[in-house]
Amino acid sequence: MSSSSIQVLHKEWLPAAGVLVIPGQLNFENLLQLEKLFSGRKITWLVEEKANYDSPIQSHLEKSGSGAMFSADDAAPAAAGDQLKSYLSGNGVLIYVPGRVTVRKGTANHVPAAHLKALCAFNLPITPIAVDCPRESSLAIESSSSLPAAVISIGKTIAAGTASVAVFQQALLEANEEAYSLRSLFKGSLPMALLEGLKKHGSQNRILDGSDDSELSFDKILAAAISFSKFIKQETDKLRVAIVLPPGKAGLIANLAVLFAGKIPVNLNFSAGHEAIRSCIRQADVDRFITADPFVRKVSSFPWPPNRDLIFIERVLPTIKKKTIAWAVISKILPAKTLGTILGLNKRSADDEAILLFTSGSSGEPKGVALSHRNVLANVCQFGTRLDVPSGSSILGCLPLFHSFGCTVTLWFPIIEGVNLVTYPSPLETKRLAELVSLHQINIMLSTPTFLRGYMKRIDPLQLQSLKLVVTGAEKLPESLASSFEEKFGIRPQEGYGLTETSPATNVNLPDLSADSKSAVLPSSRSGSVGQLLPGIAIKITNPATEKQIPIHQSGIIWFKGANVFSGYLNNPKKSAEVLQNSWFHTGDVGRIDEDGFLYIEGRLSRFSKIAGEMVPHETVEAAINKVLGLDTESERRIAIVGVPDEQKGEAILLLSTIAGPALEQECIDLRYKLLDEGLSSLWCPKRIVPVSEIPVLASGKLDIKSCEELALKDS
Repeated sequence: MSSSSIQVLHKEWLPAAGVLVIPGQLNFENLLQLEKLFSGRKITWLVEEKANYDSPIQSHLEKSGSGAMFSADDAAPAAAGDQLKSYLSGNGVLIYVPGRVTVRKGTANHVPAAHLKALCAFNLPITPIAVDCPRESSLAIESSSSLPAAVISIGKTIAAGTASVAVFQQALLEANEEAYSLRSLFKGSLPMALLEGLKKHGSQNRILDGSDDSELSFDKILAAAISFSKFIKQETDKLRVAIVLPPGKAGLIANLAVLFAGKIPVNLNFSAGHEAIRSCIRQADVDRFITADPFVRKVSSFPWPPNRDLIFIERVLPTIKKKTIAWAVISKILPAKTLGTILGLNKRSADDEAILLFTSGSSGEPKGVALSHRNVLANVCQFGTRLDVPSGSSILGCLPLFHSFGCTVTLWFPIIEGVNLVTYPSPLETKRLAELVSLHQINIMLSTPTFLRGYMKRIDPLQLQSLKLVVTGAEKLPESLASSFEEKFGIRPQEGYGLTETSPATNVNLPDLSADSKSAVLPSSRSGSVGQLLPGIAIKITNPATEKQIPIHQSGIIWFKGANVFSGYLNNPKKSAEVLQNSWFHTGDVGRIDEDGFLYIEGRLSRFSKIAGEMVPHETVEAAINKVLGLDTESERRIAIVGVPDEQKGEAILLLSTIAGPALEQECIDLRYKLLDEGLSSLWCPKRIVPVSEIPVLASGKLDIKSCEELALKDS
């Protein structure tokens, strides 16, 4: 392998003095490249005594004759560190060589936590080095031979005595983010990537629409989308076009056609309130709405604009059938690049707005999240790399298209990667969804805990037998629900995490891999967490009170950085400035990373109350109340904690409850004693119970914080 196929970033950060170098991963070719980087200096290879190595690495280490050994079980690492310091005399270099591991694709850190802990305890200066291997994690539309074999990104050296697993992890992830963000795919346009995917997988993959049991191959979808895009171009001069459709072939063709027309699709949330919908329409500045007659009748409560502004897709497509047939022939004959040039798909830059989504509005007016071509392509690559879906797989697409996960993972991902897409308009009709899973032998299902609960009733376990992966997001997955689902269906739901602003996926748990006895197995799932970071995403944590950076193993505000992170809210520089600092995104969520890189979400900052200077997490209080009252969290939500202004302590917490009786004051006193017995601080106990008929939730199942606060303030 030629050295030209390996890129090196930040050679200038290599320290002149002696240092311990810890690469996140290392194959034989990259080991030789590291040796080259430090040519002229004395190199000592550092190995863990119980680790196993691939043959070429083992042979090279033996031939070099310069090695040192350590034990991760050593009870006195500082003493071992004193011995290792001699190798750093002058400008000597100790290079740790990770042993053979079984790990998910795209994982930045291949060093077992025990080894890393021992290495950091040596009290030596450490240079972290991220190694990204694009050829090993390329998408189906990429030519792996045109990609670099590796990008070696040198991190800033951690001073002696200041290293810890948390400090190293953060530095390595930041170096990896920079390497990953250089991928040439991210410099292209989303419509061009989709065109290449539809062309490549044209006759092999298809969309199966569960609403009418019809199916269309990707090449037919391509022809229909190109033909429809010409119609859209004639209909409006506006930059954006609204789409009001559920998952299905019409929704897929509409979104593709808008992109092929050089415009930006805006999938509107038809389940939101009228005020929120009108706000989205106003912000997006749209004058045309793609929809379908049956859907207009079904969602009659939607504030539909005048008929002249509506484009009924099922009326238009038959009128352009001849053009569609012509485009089917043309798209078969012409190469993707030529076809893309004819359609003008590369006129926009990677940082231009590709799609517009809106936040759920759970804590205020919906905000327009303008995702760039780079953002979406990066997230498809990040998600696709980690999933590593085998050929012939199929995915269930029933999440709404206005839902960021439903958009990226069940629109763009299947087309680009060549995955069969089985759609259904509603995630609530679990009986029909189970039939589709069984009929089409679906492998991957995305859901939310709210929707997952529907499968626990009236569904035969045999119907879900084909599922290999069930991923949930949007809200916390209760342990009891995950265990009950696994007990019934034989597959454990894996919790993931993401935000609209991150395109959306940032983390996901996946089933652990198995390996032979010679390899260390790094975990890829941990109960209670939302999983490890997807490749190319860096994280930092700040103290919510002081806003100062703290180690990522401590609980605080989560910040993300990566090619998938958006660049700002639509026409809202003030809100954008509040959440973006030097490309870092302030998520508003509170959490921490453990020693194996798993992220734990401990609540939303908006779901904390500062009482007498102490941060009180609403979700922790809710969990304690559910426990002491013996409430079934697998069914509907019965309680919610809300913070309200308080003159004495700054803020007080109230309990919204659907089970409150007439003696509210006594019930509150009884509840306080039960919570105190559980070990909760008196500051964390609700000041008052507010009886409500139901707890407000959004269509996604998330708590509607804004409506909850309105109910609490009305009672104050």
